[in-house]
Amino acid sequence: MTAILGLSAYYHDSAACLLVDGTIVAAAQEERFTRKKHDAEFPAHAARYCLDAGGLTADRLDHVAFYDKPLLKFERLFETYLDYAPRGFASFCKAMPLWITDRLWMSERIAKALGFSGRILFSDHHESHAASAFYPSPYEEAAVLTMDGVGEWATSSLGMGRGNRLDMQAELKFPHSIGLLYSAFTYFCGFKVNSGEYKLMGLAPYGEPKYAGLIREKLVHVCEDGSIRLDMDYFDFADRLRMTGAGFERLFGGPARAPESKLTQREMDLARSIQDVTEEIVLRMARHAKKTTGARYLCMAGGVALNCVANGRLLEAGIFDDIWIQPAAGDAGGAVGAALSIWHRHLGKPRESAEKRGTWESPLRGEEKRGISSNEKRAGGVREADLRAYASPLPPYEDGMSGAFLGPSYPSKKIQAWLESRRYPFRTLPVSEIPGEVARFLAEGKVVGLLQGRMEFGPRALGGRSILGDPRSPAMQSVMNLKIKFRESFRPFAPSVLREEAARWFTFASDSPYMLLCADVTPEKRRAMTAEENALWGIEKLNVPRSSIPAVTHVDYSARLQTVRRETNPVYHAILSAFQERTGCPVVVNTSFNVRGEPIVCTPEDAYRCFMRTAMDALVLENHVLLRDDQPALLEDDDWTKRFTLD
Repeated sequence: MTAILGLSAYYHDSAACLLVDGTIVAAAQEERFTRKKHDAEFPAHAARYCLDAGGLTADRLDHVAFYDKPLLKFERLFETYLDYAPRGFASFCKAMPLWITDRLWMSERIAKALGFSGRILFSDHHESHAASAFYPSPYEEAAVLTMDGVGEWATSSLGMGRGNRLDMQAELKFPHSIGLLYSAFTYFCGFKVNSGEYKLMGLAPYGEPKYAGLIREKLVHVCEDGSIRLDMDYFDFADRLRMTGAGFERLFGGPARAPESKLTQREMDLARSIQDVTEEIVLRMARHAKKTTGARYLCMAGGVALNCVANGRLLEAGIFDDIWIQPAAGDAGGAVGAALSIWHRHLGKPRESAEKRGTWESPLRGEEKRGISSNEKRAGGVREADLRAYASPLPPYEDGMSGAFLGPSYPSKKIQAWLESRRYPFRTLPVSEIPGEVARFLAEGKVVGLLQGRMEFGPRALGGRSILGDPRSPAMQSVMNLKIKFRESFRPFAPSVLREEAARWFTFASDSPYMLLCADVTPEKRRAMTAEENALWGIEKLNVPRSSIPAVTHVDYSARLQTVRRETNPVYHAILSAFQERTGCPVVVNTSFNVRGEPIVCTPEDAYRCFMRTAMDALVLENHVLLRDDQPALLEDDDWTKRFTLD
């Protein structure tokens, strides 16, 4: 047995991944355990979970891999400060002590934190991204495109994967970065860099691309191959503690929007303009990748690969037969890539073919602990007979990420004991009755918090830690944004749809298991708009129902789509199927189980607190059902310091 622990840390979204004999056993972000959103500290809790999931201790690890090379990153920072001196002295004074006293001694710090006495190996940042994209993908051969802010020096890279080989062919270097370009507009529009990019993408359909020409003329030169060159006179990120400065403000008619202040049409038009330019760059990069490699398939990773609108346009363009995107495409996924790089590139181990992998194994394990009899044939804790009628034959879709269900799960009996110890009113149902019960709640207009099986790895909730609603309700988007998520009203919600029904509801006939592709609602499901409604402008468009599933239909008829297969998540598939039986609609609203500013919930305790601090109507913890009206008042001074454990 060969065990490899991959780590990403110290910038944003720290994470750990355990690889055993080439199989991803566990992966999780540190934020889920510490409850600090985008936690960048050493992933001690995530690493401990991964080791526990594999039944290992640190001294039994064969290798530990870190997702980038600190010395090269330090070189880039130091050379950049020299190039821009004396500008950026304040930033230099803040960064250098941290590097000299801490980050240049990464091996020692990691070894001490883990209690690991072996050698620490380091992978190049973009090679980690590329490995996380290609090796778990369903393709034997594929082009690999990575795009983010910056790693050591690289900001985008192109590679080609064949079997266990991954050859990096070209890269774009700092400061010329599509990720930093997009983040500059995120910052200028008043959102937080490295977390607010989703908001900018969601805001774009409310605007017009009136600044796109100006962006191309003044800010970024886009070459035919997708490489770019930024005019650094307009950007401050290279040497200061901000993304944009006076030149950017003069170009766009005033200062950056203050965070939390009222959005104006300028921000909407800026969002649409940079989204259009970003899509142009991504498409050009993809066409160049196709021309250079001749590959039929494309794999993607890096933070820009989380832009599901650009991804949807890329798939629709038909440049490649299909694309596969690492579900944790940002820095968290670097932990996966670092571990896989050691296994395939350093150790030279072969890569299993997609055919040998077979379909995804159910992410729900340990049913014995859940109180389900061992003589049943099970699919993730749900009786096979109860599910057989729901599934239609589909082409196999195999990858190495287990549906991204790689985090902790909590046995039913342990949850029951915890609920009883807290004296929270609840009902326990047979597992097979849970899908019907959830479907009934949704059909009645209730909002349901769902904790089922293993926690998702990556930024998307996929049915393991989700908040669900009825997509047919015109009021559901507003209710969930303002009363449950406590976030901006303009932000759209994503639909989960049965894979076998996707093409009937969306202009999409492929797989989108990780909610990383956008597609339009089919014309048949759209609602005819009045002349007055069509004349609305900007944010006025928000509350106009546009289809028979208005809660998940954005103002441009698009939706960030998750297709659900029974093999991947049988419980969630059964919920959608039961909802379809009850309503005729195989779609539900699916948003992450958290409120604004907090990470997605991990434990039943996290879920209960979130449930009670919002206007959710019901909470389902495995096969235990809690109703809001039955619960005692939440005491904020209650002892929440003792976290839910399985001990």
